[in-house]
Amino acid sequence: MIEYLVLASALAFALFLVPGPHRRFAGCAGWIGMVLVLVALLPEFAAENNFVYPALTVASIPFLWISVRRLLALDQSVIALTRGAAIAFVLYAPFAFFQPLGDWLIGVVFGQLTWMLDVIGFQYGMWAWNILIHNGLRVEIILACTGIQSIAIMLGVAFAVPATLRERALAFLAVAPVIYVLNLLRNVFVVIAYTDQWFPYLPGIAGNGEFGYESFFWAHNVLAELGALVVLVLIAWALFRLVPALGDLAADLVEIYRGDLMRAVGRGR
Repeated sequence: MIEYLVLASALAFALFLVPGPHRRFAGCAGWIGMVLVLVALLPEFAAENNFVYPALTVASIPFLWISVRRLLALDQSVIALTRGAAIAFVLYAPFAFFQPLGDWLIGVVFGQLTWMLDVIGFQYGMWAWNILIHNGLRVEIILACTGIQSIAIMLGVAFAVPATLRERALAFLAVAPVIYVLNLLRNVFVVIAYTDQWFPYLPGIAGNGEFGYESFFWAHNVLAELGALVVLVLIAWALFRLVPALGDLAADLVEIYRGDLMRAVGRGR
C-alpha cells in the first residue's frame, strides 16, 4: 500500500512539471499522497521509537490544508514550493522504483562504508552483500542509508526558483557531494555506536525488546537525525546565499503558512 501511495504521489508531482491547466490539481494530489504516506508509516515509526517523523506527520496536516487551498488559488510562492517537491520526487523515484538502480547505489555506499571502516581498523564480518556484522549485531544498508532522499530534497529546493547556470552549478556542489560524504560519516558512526554498544541507556524509552537496540536508537534515531537536521539547515542557509531568490521565496512561504495558520486558529476560537 505504501509503495503505491509513494508511486501515485511521484506520478502526480511529475505531472505537475508538465505545463497546463491541470498543474494545480496534480500538485494537490502530490501533496495529499505525500501526507498519506507519512500517516501510513506511523506504525513503523512507532516500532522504531522514531520521534522526528511522527512530529513531521502531525505538522503535515495543517501544511496540507494550506498548500491545497493556496495551490487552487494559483499562489505563485506555493507553486514554487510544489515545483521543488516535484523535482525532488522525480530525482528520487528512479532509485526507489527501479530496483537495479537502487541496489547499485546501495552497493556503492556499502562498499565505501566498508572501505572507511577498514581505514580506521574497525573489525567486522560480511553477512550479506549489504549487511555487515560485528559483536553479533548486524547492520543492513538500505536505500534510506544512501542519502539519496536528502540529496533529492535539497536539489529540489535549489531548483525551485529561476536561477542562472552558475547559481545552479554552485547549488548542486553545495548539496550533492556534501550530503553524500556526510552521510557516509553518519553511517560509520551508527555502525560503530550500535555494534560496540556505545549508548545502552534508558531501555524503557529507547528499547523495543531487541537486544542492543538502545544504542541503535540513540545513535540513529536521535543523534544522527539531529545532526542531519543541523546539516540540512546549514545547507539551506548556503543555498539562500548562492541563490538569492530562494531567500525571498522562503520569507514569502513563512509569512503565508504562519499567517494562514494564525487566521485559522483565530477563527476556531
